Amino acid sequence: MKTVVVTGGAGFIGSHLVQQLIEEEMHVHVIDNLATGSADKILSEAVLYVEDIRSQKALQTILSLKPEAVFHLAAQADVQQSILYPMLDMEINVLGTLNMLEACRKAGVRKFIFASTSGVYGNAKKDLLEETDPAEPISFYGLSKFAAERYIMLYGQLFDLDWTILRFANVYGPGQTSKGEGGVVSVFVEQLRRDAPLTVNGDGKQTRDFIYVKDVVSAIAAARKKGSREILHVSTGIATSVNRLVALLGQYHARDIQTLNRPGRAGDIHNSCLSNNRIKRILDWEPKFSIEEGLRETYFRFKPLS
Repeated sequence: MKTVVVTGGAGFIGSHLVQQLIEEEMHVHVIDNLATGSADKILSEAVLYVEDIRSQKALQTILSLKPEAVFHLAAQADVQQSILYPMLDMEINVLGTLNMLEACRKAGVRKFIFASTSGVYGNAKKDLLEETDPAEPISFYGLSKFAAERYIMLYGQLFDLDWTILRFANVYGPGQTSKGEGGVVSVFVEQLRRDAPLTVNGDGKQTRDFIYVKDVVSAIAAARKKGSREILHVSTGIATSVNRLVALLGQYHARDIQTLNRPGRAGDIHNSCLSNNRIKRILDWEPKFSIEEGLRETYFRFKPLS
C-alpha cells in the first residue's frame, strides 16, 4: 500500500480527494490546520495531522512519512481576503508551498501535485484559454498561486522533483461551504436554503467554467500516475453565465427565485473558460458530469436547514 500526503485534506476538494485515494487503496495522511476545513470530513481510514503548512512540524511530518506523492491543496483561496490581507495570502500560498517543497526534496518524494487556479490568467481576452496563454493575475490570490507554480517548476529543475500543476476551473459540489473557498454555486444554494434572494455581482453575464468536484478529484488522482512536469487545466471547456446558473437552480427549487444585483467586486474576473484538450491527452481524463447533472446532485445533497 503506497503512502501519500494530502495537504488541505479536511477541506472541500481535499476531503473528496482523500476518499478517492482511499478507494484506490492508498495509505492517506492529511496535513490541515483546520482553519477552514473540518476533521469530520475526513474518513477514519486516513490519518490527520493538525498542522500548518508553513510550520517546521508539517515539514517534519513529511520527512518522517517519506510518502510517494504529496497532493498540495492547502491554500488561502479567497480572492477578496487576498486583497484585504495580501501578506497573509503570500505567506500561506507561497511560503507554505515552499515549505512543502523543501520537505519533499529532503524526504525524496517522487511527485508533487499542486492545486492551482484559472485565476492566474486574470481577465484574458480569449474565449477559451490554453495552458500556454500568459498569466496576468488581477488579484493577490492569483499572483500568489502563480508564484508558487514558478517555485515548483524551479524545484523540479534544480532538485529533480517531479511535479504536475493543475489549474482548476470553478469547482463546485456537495460539501462546499459558502465561505472561504466557497464559490458562487455554494453561495446560491445556501441562500436558497434560507429563502433569501440570490445575490448576483454585476449583471450576471460574467461566465465561468464550472466543474464538478468528483471530476476534479479523478483528475488529481490520475496525476499521481500519469504526466510529468506538466501544467494542465482541470475544466469542462464550457462557459456558463451566472444568469444561466440561476435559471438552472430555478428548475430544482420549489419556489420562485428572486435575485439581488450588486456592483462587481475588485479582483473578480469577468469571463473564464479553460480548454481541457491537453489534460485529456496527457492524463487520459475527461469530465463525466454536465453542469445540469452536477448542479442537480449538489442541490439535492445540500444539507437542509433544520
